[in-house]
Amino acid sequence: MAVSSAPPAFATDIDAFVAFLDLERGLSPHTRENYQRDLDQGAGFFAQKGAVDWRSVTPSQAAGWLQSLGSRKFAAASVARKLTALRTFSRFLVREHLRSEDFTELLVGPKLGRRLPGTLSKEEVARLLAAPTGGSPAALRDRALLELFYSSGLRVSELAGLAIQQVDLERGFVRVFGKGSKERVVPVGSRACDAMSAYLASGRAHFVKPQTGSQLFLGRRGTGLSRVMLWKLVRKHAKRAGIRQAVKPHLLRHSFATHLLGGGADLRAIQEMLGHASIATTQIYTAVESRRLVEQHTKFHPRNKVPAIKNP
Repeated sequence: MAVSSAPPAFATDIDAFVAFLDLERGLSPHTRENYQRDLDQGAGFFAQKGAVDWRSVTPSQAAGWLQSLGSRKFAAASVARKLTALRTFSRFLVREHLRSEDFTELLVGPKLGRRLPGTLSKEEVARLLAAPTGGSPAALRDRALLELFYSSGLRVSELAGLAIQQVDLERGFVRVFGKGSKERVVPVGSRACDAMSAYLASGRAHFVKPQTGSQLFLGRRGTGLSRVMLWKLVRKHAKRAGIRQAVKPHLLRHSFATHLLGGGADLRAIQEMLGHASIATTQIYTAVESRRLVEQHTKFHPRNKVPAIKNP
């Protein structure tokens, strides 16, 4: 766990908070790193404004930090995340009796527009999954990785951290630990199981080194693939498949959910497979599906087509 880079009088409490997020909240390393980075940034601002530690930070200083972020052209989503980090931390200080009041109680975050997630078409997904060709260990790995990604809808961090013992190919499921270390079982289709069987039989051993652990997907150094490496692999094969839009790993998760919904899957079942705590998060895919239907109607319904003007 990284040590806070905030001024010393602020750093001790930040380190204690990050430890709390790890041990009691079970948040992922990525989330903890973001919270720590946001709080380090805030601490630097508050120190410049005269605060000597977190106990002396005032509500007006907290509001001033948010205002400064907006003036520096930070995206609304980034400002909202930083406010969440600060608000969670302030409540932690009160709970630990390090402050008597929550200095973020009256803060209002930026309004976030409802941005629909991008997706790939079924044809684009088919091209992407077929992009790793041949029988080399790398091709077997990448094919298994992409098939599992689309078949399960896992988060990038979940896929990167997947261990062999979490996979049951005979019964067709993976057991993952998502946000907050919540365990869930996700079904895996037959094609993904076949691709993973081929990788485990003829590909993974090629990457194994003395220091290799139980990670399912390995790089050439024998360690598990990182989230960054997964992103690079997905981008490489998307380019090879001739997909023009920018393809990030999360796009496969969005495509998984949208295609299930379009095929008639129950929204609650999709929520469970995605590991969403709230059904409201999953409902955004109904908007994606509705948008697709509107686009199809606009494009193909005869009453939406502009009639050709005949020459007199």
